[in-house]
Amino acid sequence: MTASDHMPEWQRFEQAHVWHPYASMCHPAPVYAVAGAEGVTLQFEDGRRVIDGMASWWCAIHGYNVPELNAAVERQLGRMAHVMFGGLTHRPAAELAEKLLAIAPAGMQHVFFADSGSVSVEVAIKMALQFWQAQGRSEKQRLLTIRHGYHGDTFGAMGVCDPVSGMHHLFSGMLSQHLFADAPAAATDAEWCDDDIASFSQLIETHHHEIAAVILEPLVQGAGGMRVYAPEFLRQVRRLCDRFDVLLIIDEIATGFGRTGTMFACEQSGVAPDIMCVGKALTGGYMTLAAVLCTARVCEGIHADGRGVLMHGPTFMANPLACAVACASIELLLATPWQQRVAAIEAQLADELACCRESERVADVRVKGAIGVIEMVEPVDVAAVQRQLIAMGVWLRPFGRLLYTMPPFVVTSGELGRVTAAMCSVVR
Repeated sequence: MTASDHMPEWQRFEQAHVWHPYASMCHPAPVYAVAGAEGVTLQFEDGRRVIDGMASWWCAIHGYNVPELNAAVERQLGRMAHVMFGGLTHRPAAELAEKLLAIAPAGMQHVFFADSGSVSVEVAIKMALQFWQAQGRSEKQRLLTIRHGYHGDTFGAMGVCDPVSGMHHLFSGMLSQHLFADAPAAATDAEWCDDDIASFSQLIETHHHEIAAVILEPLVQGAGGMRVYAPEFLRQVRRLCDRFDVLLIIDEIATGFGRTGTMFACEQSGVAPDIMCVGKALTGGYMTLAAVLCTARVCEGIHADGRGVLMHGPTFMANPLACAVACASIELLLATPWQQRVAAIEAQLADELACCRESERVADVRVKGAIGVIEMVEPVDVAAVQRQLIAMGVWLRPFGRLLYTMPPFVVTSGELGRVTAAMCSVVR
């Protein structure tokens, strides 16, 4: 008798017909059916309960079944679930834009709502390209970024993900050819060396005439390797962009809304972008929604040719339900001691994961805000490791050589201790 024989009919159908992220349809990896979620706990269909150390791919910062967010959805549902944004508008969109601009880095003045993080990157790239076209500088069509980056799964976004070590090397010959500098080695300003900016500096100096924008994940590179780099690198990049007249796009999709200890990671560099992407935690994990923020200079620049129509318009742009719950999520975040919570998570992760450095199987242990990473020497057997973790009551989603956690901010010390203990047990 196989495991599938114990599955309910709906799950057998799902296994046979429904794709999962980065998974084979013909030879599917194990998946676990979730019946419900409360706080930081997922309840499986078979009754097992696990602590979610992933915050559902980093977006459920308040945990699950949050009364304030539930109420926001219910209120908006009684008014309207959706209305097209072409030629129409609604209060939740205006309120969300106002809240975003109030907490965003200095200079952000305008908001474009998108469907997802990947789509927001597409929009940001379009903004940059249209900006230079409207200036009569259509030769500025390339992007500059650094190795180990990840910006999404759509084609424009894939073009600025690492073409060698990233997840999209299969498509490298089909993507726009952009410029990739070496990623900085320094993890902190104390470790900073001018060599960390040398590759980037050489590329922007040589190619600035054809570069529309630089795009970076600030301080923490997410799905490209969970790497942490020094704030000084971002400061240097900002200076070089200004010197060579190149726009700066900051991708805060994974790092925004407090994950690294400040509302947005770029604040730790004292740097403000020209264009910024936000997503993931924007709605507290309730709905898919992202946004692109930009300066008045970018907005006015797009209009410089007399047309100024930004060529993008998703069907579900500024969906009222998503905007309403995003407003509630931001309000809830600002009303809670999130800075102290993230600082406490950071301290506990640093303390309880430190012992893993002693293992010859471990290449590195790094912590930044509410992010804890154990980088192994060899690739992780995801299916086997997840079975071990679930047996210890913990849900994590390793990838490559990385075993990591990005828990909800509401995780208690005891719950987080179970996560770190499970991680250390797996390493042993």
